[in-house]
Amino acid sequence: MSHPGGCLCGAVRYEISAEPLAARMCWCRDCQRIASGSATVNVLFPEEAVDLTGDLGRFMMIADSGNAVERGFCQVCGSQIYSRTVTPAGLPMRVRAGTLDDPELIAPSAIIWADSAPSWAPFPEHLPRHPKGPPPAP
Repeated sequence: MSHPGGCLCGAVRYEISAEPLAARMCWCRDCQRIASGSATVNVLFPEEAVDLTGDLGRFMMIADSGNAVERGFCQVCGSQIYSRTVTPAGLPMRVRAGTLDDPELIAPSAIIWADSAPSWAPFPEHLPRHPKGPPPAP
């Protein structure tokens, strides 16, 4: 089992050697900025299963959750590839669903940070909404 993916221009590629743990739509303000006004769709994988190659840039910040988060992006085309929680350690890596070669791998099962979404945000009716951060991944 291998789940490949990469950025828009191909300068960053990855292989993931595990099945996804979950997928979520995130409406936190950071994700709205990353996605230019929409939510991000993130697929959660064990961090040790993600093998990245290429011209990857990294940006560290404190997220809305209060966690220290590293965001990885292509330094050539700017595509967002992942975010991972540095502190606290041990949480799954969040890979942007649109960067997977097979974006049909897993559909989102929840909406997180729903209270941060603008009033016009589209919410699929069948997905549970969490006002802020997500419950722990299965």
